[in-house]
Amino acid sequence: MKISTKGRYALRLMLELAMNKSSSPMSLNDIAARQQISEKYLEQIISVLNKADYVRSIRGPQGGYMLSKKPDEYTVGMILRLTEGDLAPVSCVGSGAIECDRADSCVTVRIWQRINDAVNNVVDNITLADLMDWQEKKNGEEV
Repeated sequence: MKISTKGRYALRLMLELAMNKSSSPMSLNDIAARQQISEKYLEQIISVLNKADYVRSIRGPQGGYMLSKKPDEYTVGMILRLTEGDLAPVSCVGSGAIECDRADSCVTVRIWQRINDAVNNVVDNITLADLMDWQEKKNGEEV
């Protein structure tokens, strides 16, 4: 399983919004510049996040985007599944598992299930608030 740029950038975008200390919305232009990501690509990603109500859009000259909820209410898993779909390493495990012809005799499915469980355990137990804490500690180290 490889996380695409869409998933990685969505996570960075959400973290950028979470780290915004002002009460005013952030423009995509500012986020794109800070994260060195194409604004056009961020438009596609923010559309997905907006439709899922993960962010809210504020119109007008001082408009932009803000998180819809508190950072501790978003997990990395929620964001990645929204942008990537199921995170399972193979099609025979995960939420949309497809039963294969070898299901009765296949022992390797145990490996794929354990990998799937491990990935889900990690991404579902890290919140945006955790990422904010890690970012603040990292920024503190650089001073």
